[in-house]
Amino acid sequence: MRLQYDAADEAFRAELIDWLAENTPPRELLNSEKLSSAWMPDWVRAWQRKLFDAGWLVPGWPPEYGGRNATASQQMIYFDELSRRQIVRTWNPQALGIIAPSIDDYGTDEQKQRFVLPTLRAEIGWCLGMSEPGSGSDLASLQTKAVLDGDEFVVNGQKVWTSGAQHADWCLCFVRTDPTVPKHKGISALIIDMKLPGIDCRPFPELTDPDYCDFNEVFFNDVRVPKENLLGTLNGGWPITQGSLAHERAMLWIDHAYLLQLAVQSMVDLGDRIGPSGTRLGDDPKFRDSVASFQVDAMAMMAMGYRGFSKFMAGRSAPEHSLLKLFGSERMQQCILAGAEFLGPNALEVNEPGPRLWRNGSWMIQYLRSFSATLPGGTSEIQRNIIAERVLGLPR
Repeated sequence: MRLQYDAADEAFRAELIDWLAENTPPRELLNSEKLSSAWMPDWVRAWQRKLFDAGWLVPGWPPEYGGRNATASQQMIYFDELSRRQIVRTWNPQALGIIAPSIDDYGTDEQKQRFVLPTLRAEIGWCLGMSEPGSGSDLASLQTKAVLDGDEFVVNGQKVWTSGAQHADWCLCFVRTDPTVPKHKGISALIIDMKLPGIDCRPFPELTDPDYCDFNEVFFNDVRVPKENLLGTLNGGWPITQGSLAHERAMLWIDHAYLLQLAVQSMVDLGDRIGPSGTRLGDDPKFRDSVASFQVDAMAMMAMGYRGFSKFMAGRSAPEHSLLKLFGSERMQQCILAGAEFLGPNALEVNEPGPRLWRNGSWMIQYLRSFSATLPGGTSEIQRNIIAERVLGLPR
């Protein structure tokens, strides 16, 4: 495979790099700890707004939406350069990568004006109400109900694993509006103000970091939502769920590719450390072989990603993205575990710095956190089913 960009694409890259060099926030801000994926301190809002005003927030969108009508190849360059530098566009990724595109795809003109631009400008933050205690991978079995009462929907039920719900201003929530039809056909999407009476958010502290609470249980008790907040058509929410998941999965592969590269680089950095045997880890043939194996996998993952991207550019389906999601999240987890095992007991030390992949933490803390990377955008089990059925043609 030979990957080359034309002159216009390279000019786009040069302009982006120059702009980032002059405007990127200090590294200590980019690496600062956050409270959830919908919590946005002032500097985050200012940074996202600066990107929006300069046309660098969503470059594939038109200029009035904070973009510059970038081509698909230019968008690839954009994400490549940001990931390479570990620069985030926002601390509310579900709003920028999933919810704003969904409202732009399915919303009325009034909804687009009311929600899309304020979201892109970081004036409002979002959570996504999908999973329920009994409806995780089988999203179509969701049971949270919304009954139309005059000009309002009355919502009752529970969501779980709702990222950032306690800090979100709004929720794009999927509810059952017709229990009498097949489960895929009775779902609607509602835009819900998280300050409405009857909403109770209960955050889950992480075992590895009690101060960080991203996941929430969210309870809806007779919550009255205006009818005009219906996104799309009544009982037409299932295509929106699929579009939302597609937006999420499109964001993930390059992130996983660079997370794997960062994990490999962290292992390389361990080469100068003294291992449990009292010798330099880099002098251990087993350590060098392990690092080389992970490096080859990281390079192969990038090559496969570009292969899938070239298919996308040609208008063909790209099953590579399911392979990349599965391979990237699990191989990264194995890489972190390998680094911890080579370090030995030191990997258990709380103050022992591990790879900077999500937040600060030791090698073992990061290994525990790595399990969560196998869940978003479709669990490893779901990805294996997709690969088996849609790529290999195996029976359901």
